[in-house]
Amino acid sequence: VWDAYRARRPIRVPLVLGINVRYTMRRPEANPTGIGFPAYFGDARVQVRRQCEHNHWVRHWLNHDQEMGLPEAWSVGVDFQNVYEAAWLGCELEYRGDEVPDTTPLLADEDRKRLLFDRGLPDPFSGPLMAQGWDHYATMRSLVDAGWEYQGRPLKHVWMTGLGTDGPVTVACNVRGATEFLTDLLADPDYAQELLTYLTDGIIARITAYRQHLGQPLRTAGWGFADDSIALLSEAQYRDFVEPHHRRLIEAFSDGTGQNSVHLCGDATHLFGHLRDALNIGSFDTGYPVDHGRLRAELGPEVEIAGGPSVPFLVTHRPDEVENECRRILESGIMAGGRFMLREGNNLPPECPPENVWAMARAVRKYGRY
Repeated sequence: VWDAYRARRPIRVPLVLGINVRYTMRRPEANPTGIGFPAYFGDARVQVRRQCEHNHWVRHWLNHDQEMGLPEAWSVGVDFQNVYEAAWLGCELEYRGDEVPDTTPLLADEDRKRLLFDRGLPDPFSGPLMAQGWDHYATMRSLVDAGWEYQGRPLKHVWMTGLGTDGPVTVACNVRGATEFLTDLLADPDYAQELLTYLTDGIIARITAYRQHLGQPLRTAGWGFADDSIALLSEAQYRDFVEPHHRRLIEAFSDGTGQNSVHLCGDATHLFGHLRDALNIGSFDTGYPVDHGRLRAELGPEVEIAGGPSVPFLVTHRPDEVENECRRILESGIMAGGRFMLREGNNLPPECPPENVWAMARAVRKYGRY
């Protein structure tokens, strides 16, 4: 399926899942010792075991288009979910029950709004949380060297967090507060631009330092990023306030020889056409709500799109209803051009029954053939 898809001669729509350890945290069969996020964030060895447990369970219980069963070797990495950038900048980390942790805005008070400018950019290796991240990375690498195994398979591949970004607007909403930052865009645009420039400078400095430290090329043929909070902006606001910062990121990490990609949860489809044309975006990872047929008609057959049933739908509906919803999407016109991947929209929630993932798998086999 994947070879045909990548060769632009697809035989059917691939099914992919956006999934991480939060999906299995509350499943005793997949998390037998009941590891929670405080322990997971705090101990590299706990992260390794929890990720292997999670991946083992997914490989045996969720039918989708990836290798199933035991792998030749395990791939793990430093995982601070979506809080690593705000925490690196100094926001306080909050653990909220058994949910994914969040951060508290650092700049929400008017008398603190310039605090980050006064501090300057944090060091990529010793700034808050990221120093712990590099300690975790070293521990994980030592486990590889020591021959650590899970279910008889070795640990081989280790990745480091901080090599991507959730996007300058999203991070601005994290550190300033969404209401405050969106108000700044209109009431204090000079400050908003100063904050976006500061954050973009920090993102570029951190990724550059990490790529150099890990021996990775600074630029690749195309570059992928996210910035979910731009869904809150009109096209004119995006073009005037944000596009220059996204362009700086792409110029820093793409050599211009390939198309770029973007992950955008929420309803950001009103921006997709402009992003395609202005930033050479050739692949969109979508959230919800999305009118898939309309989106294909607007973007054309050459643009790659990933999307599918919304995450609330997957939580609240029966497998037969999920299969019918997938059929509706697949028959909307989204398959035109052979550049569509079915997935949940967006990030599989812990409450989604495995049976609903199997319903998606049945749907692509029945209705996703070319």
